[in-house]
Formats: sequence, structure tokens, C-alpha cells
Amino acid sequence: MFPILIFFHSFWRWLVLGSLVYSIFIAYRGKTGKLNYTASVNQWRHWTATIAHVQLLLGMSLYFQSPVVMFQMLDAPGKLLNEQTFFRYIHLSMMMLAVVLITIGSAKAKRQKTDAEKFDVMLTWFIVAFIVIFIAIPWPFSPLASRPFIRSI
Repeated sequence: MFPILIFFHSFWRWLVLGSLVYSIFIAYRGKTGKLNYTASVNQWRHWTATIAHVQLLLGMSLYFQSPVVMFQMLDAPGKLLNEQTFFRYIHLSMMMLAVVLITIGSAKAKRQKTDAEKFDVMLTWFIVAFIVIFIAIPWPFSPLASRPFIRSI
């Protein structure tokens, strides 16, 4: 079960990033072009939040099965930031924060009165969430926890 969760969590990250980038693009284009907040824009906002929530559920189920998280901190006692610390605390808290930011931004955008306000709220909250996600992903070039772009089963 663990390898399957790893694969889906790794694969689903690209859906999260893709939908978030596209939603940011839509919001930017809508704000700068003074476009209408259409039903399709609203669907992208909703699906972006839904995709992020699915990723959070995959990550939480993975968190409680991960041998990296289960290891004790005795591996590198002189090193404060190591792989276990990253996945146990940093990755977990930052990704939860990002999903909260996406959820708040989505909910606030839905409740705004004007189209310009909807685009503005969506743009702001989704950009901040994207930055948090980008920092917390264990990229192949990350000094804290290097992982491939997509994990295989």
C-alpha cells in the first residue's frame, strides 16, 4: 500500500501545481482584463481546492505509514535539519498551511460581490499558497530532502 500511496501522492502534486497555476493565470487575466467571473472560472476555483484537498488526504495517509517519518531522530543527532525533520514537521505543516490558504481563498472568492473582487481574492490567496507549496515540495535539487519528480510504483 505504501508504494501506491507514494506514487499517487507524487503524481497528484502535478495536478495540484497545474490547477493552481492555471487558476492563478485565470485570476490574473480576469483581474487585468476586467473580465466576467464566469461559471467555468468558478469551476476552476472549486476544482483547484478539491484537488488540493485530495492531495492532503493522500499525504496524511502517507504520513502515518512512512518509514522516514517513523525513524527516530538519532540518525543525525548533531544536525537539526535532516530528512526526518523535513517530512515530520516542515513538509507537513507547510502543506497543511497551503491547503488552508487555498481553502480560504476559494471560500472568500466565492463570497465576494463583484467580479473584480473575486479575481483579486483568488489571485492573492492562490499565489501565496503556490509559494508555500513550491518551498515545501521535496524537489530533486532540495538540500533537505531530495526526491525525484515522479516516484514509480
